[in-house]
Amino acid sequence: MSAKSFELRPATAEDADAFGRIKHQWSTAAPWMPDLHEMAGTQRFAARVIREERVFTDMAGRGFVAIDGDEVSQLYVDASARGQGLGAALLDKAKEGADRLELWCFQANIDAQRFYHTHGFTELRRTDGQSNDEKLPDIRMGWARHD
Repeated sequence: MSAKSFELRPATAEDADAFGRIKHQWSTAAPWMPDLHEMAGTQRFAARVIREERVFTDMAGRGFVAIDGDEVSQLYVDASARGQGLGAALLDKAKEGADRLELWCFQANIDAQRFYHTHGFTELRRTDGQSNDEKLPDIRMGWARHD
């Protein structure tokens, strides 16, 4: 499945509030997600991710992907921009130059699992979630380039 063409750019410190807002809105909209962080804390977290990882966004700042080595650590798209191919474009950006990628996905997040499977990720293992902050069962997923 190919991603619609989006102009992507590296995220900057000025994008932290939008990144944090999108991540926070997603977490508060998911009925199974515990409410662990306030918006301001999520925005501070986003600022740290932008400083420490490779983060990309579209020109309007409606979605973000963060890559830490061979790990996709964050992928969030604003609710108003979902279903338009932005998530796929961001994931394709993460794949650029990579031979393999891995990520974590909550077991309750069926939509994300479907999305990642559609884009070539496979399940590597499941955990009971005791190692993550939310204490929710999760899935380790991986992707490998097949030339």
